[in-house]
Amino acid sequence: MQFFNLTKKFNPQVVDNYRKGKGPTRIVLLLTTTGRKSGLPRVTPLQYEEDDGLIYVGSARGQQADWFKNILANPHVHVQIQQREFDAVAEAVTDPKKVADFIELRVKRHPVMLRAIMFFADGLPFNFNRTQLEQYCINRTMVILHPIDG
Repeated sequence: MQFFNLTKKFNPQVVDNYRKGKGPTRIVLLLTTTGRKSGLPRVTPLQYEEDDGLIYVGSARGQQADWFKNILANPHVHVQIQQREFDAVAEAVTDPKKVADFIELRVKRHPVMLRAIMFFADGLPFNFNRTQLEQYCINRTMVILHPIDG
């Protein structure tokens, strides 16, 4: 849990750097949600995958992530991917098989990075199988961002 507190502490600096074009802008987007309690905009940098016109983001903290809770309260979000900005509707997904499909896509595109993160942060074997992955995904979530044409 300390890892998540540490990353949350550095999020404002990551957001500032991102907006200046610094940092991992090819694998990270900025997601702006509306605070479920405050009603204020909340910006969170998240790793993402884009596939067939949809954007997928995962929540390592599952349903405990503040940005995920904000989406459940209000699915209308704003997205920035590098210089591209758009509004979207967020669809929360908690089905472990669908979350596992998303992680398999991520691992296919970023094999060493994702396997290392899951191994060191969560103890998932580096060469996991589908059964182990689905078990890993039981308490994990993802969000599909559906861009709003406009």
